[in-house]
Amino acid sequence: MPSAIPSPATPPTAPPPGFAARATAVGGSPVREILALTARPGVISFAGGLPAPELFDARGLRAAYDATFAESAARALQYSTTEGAPELREAVAARLTARGLETGPDDLLVTTGSQQALALITATLVEPGDAVLVENPTYLAALQCFGLAGARVIPVPCDDEGILPDALEEIVARERPKVLYTVPTFQNPTGRTLPGERRAAVARIAARRGLWLVEDDPYGELRFEGAEVPWLAAHPGAQDRTALLGSFSKVMAPGLRLGWLRAPAALRRAAVVTKQAADLHTSTVDQLAAAHYLRTADLDAHIAAVRTAYRDRRDALLAGLDAALPEGSTWNRPEGGMFVWARLPRGYDATEELRAAIARDVAFVPGAPFHTGVPDPRTLRLSFTTHTPQEIGVGLERLAGALRTGRAGVRDGSGAGRTPSQARTEALA
Repeated sequence: MPSAIPSPATPPTAPPPGFAARATAVGGSPVREILALTARPGVISFAGGLPAPELFDARGLRAAYDATFAESAARALQYSTTEGAPELREAVAARLTARGLETGPDDLLVTTGSQQALALITATLVEPGDAVLVENPTYLAALQCFGLAGARVIPVPCDDEGILPDALEEIVARERPKVLYTVPTFQNPTGRTLPGERRAAVARIAARRGLWLVEDDPYGELRFEGAEVPWLAAHPGAQDRTALLGSFSKVMAPGLRLGWLRAPAALRRAAVVTKQAADLHTSTVDQLAAAHYLRTADLDAHIAAVRTAYRDRRDALLAGLDAALPEGSTWNRPEGGMFVWARLPRGYDATEELRAAIARDVAFVPGAPFHTGVPDPRTLRLSFTTHTPQEIGVGLERLAGALRTGRAGVRDGSGAGRTPSQARTEALA
């Protein structure tokens, strides 16, 4: 028999180089991970800011896609320009102009969701070590975005109505930041809206001190009551320095991943180059289908129906919080959007209470991860959009039971010694 052929020796190998520091310095989103934990059937989740799927205009959107392929399949399936399909930019510009902000198609860049618009602006403006100001608390994915850029993220003191202009003035003078990031209308996570006089003050500070403004507005069209408040971008002093971010995710469908950036010409051109390096352009077929939908369907009527449903759901949540939360809890009453912000009494830690809630098939998001600096462990965010009023009632009964049996976490209520990154990790432990 022939002798066996000996196996060659395994050559020595060296490990590949390590990851970039920015990839390991920024933690994952506890909101996204809590959603994974609560995806099982039967869970009533107040955690994710998810639009109600039963309210999507699936029939109208399918017709728009069918028409897009019937009219020009070759164009729909082809590469496109980075700036975006002209007809979609025209439709977005018309909507902004109708809402009081004069806008032309060339003022806009179509993006893959408004999150990409934020990433493009950050990559365009922020160098490692630059100071970026944020509301406290603020949108969690913005903190991730600025963290990946290596920014020094500095919180601006806020009250129940948002940014305090006097505090902003002092911080801008001291820190010399490049950017203020704000969600002024129905903010994520708090649901609060910055009043018009404060917006005017912010615009004046930005103009006087030399500051870029990034105004994120994914929720502005979801107003249930009260008067519209003009965008920061519309105020004198802010018009030449505001990047306004918008999205179809909350009013059409998040799966489309369609957003837009309205910015001064030089900043927009720089963002176009940055987008070319990121993805060349946003999906052509999705852009053309959205443009067809806007041309043939009544999006405003659809939004009106969504507002009515969400107002009923907000009211159901607010009506049940007094019985669901422990005595001494507080919460706000947003005029629109998707979120209610609550604070438990002294001696409670929302991160600890989440474990008991998930065990009872109900969920929320602890507020600590949304903070910059020392977090407030007693806060929590409740989204009211995903479930019907009846389901919300059942969820609040489960939440009440969880809070009665769950153990209190931070007894002194201060949160001292826990960093936001620790709070984000502990939320999922």
